[in-house]
Amino acid sequence: MLVKICGLKTPATVEAAAAAGATHLGFNFFAPSPRSVTPEQAKELARHVPKGVKTVALVVDADDALLDAIWENLRPDIFQLHGKETPDRVREIKARFGAAVMKVLRVAESEDARAAEAYDGVADFILFDAKPPKDKDKLPGGNGLTFDWRALKAYRGNTPWMLAGGLDAENVAEAIRVTGTAAVDTASGAEDAPGVKNPEKIARFVAAALHAG
Repeated sequence: MLVKICGLKTPATVEAAAAAGATHLGFNFFAPSPRSVTPEQAKELARHVPKGVKTVALVVDADDALLDAIWENLRPDIFQLHGKETPDRVREIKARFGAAVMKVLRVAESEDARAAEAYDGVADFILFDAKPPKDKDKLPGGNGLTFDWRALKAYRGNTPWMLAGGLDAENVAEAIRVTGTAAVDTASGAEDAPGVKNPEKIARFVAAALHAG
């Protein structure tokens, strides 16, 4: 079971996530998010990431200048594209950096899951997240919202995928059971407030996911 904790901002929570057994640690570079960090801050946080734990850089329709700065400072194992990036843009980023790319698809119904097939053979991973409400103040992700996990049964692609969207220690086992996923991700589900991670909640989430897997 792969377990990703996203939106880490402090050395203590980076260390807590790694100690709990998280396989992937996510750093958010979308400035409007309460979880965002700068490339320079991520460089310092990365000093607390143990060998063997993968780093993930979350961006939303980032330009090349931001991607270059992230690469120079963090050298992430994976770029997580959380915007409207096309398959061609995914190819460009993979070619530019030689890093893996995870494309996020927001899901509310079956046809949203099927849209991921456009990235089959292009992205290295798909991340299925909940589609946010239409009100403009919501972020692209990290809103603490779940979706009907049964919609993922419509996905027929071969690209490995990860499940996100309102997951926490209480519901992650059921999410794994319903979807059969081998990879889960949380941001808000391990927090006391937006952007404020709780080491105990991190540990409980990781333990619940690993036990269920």
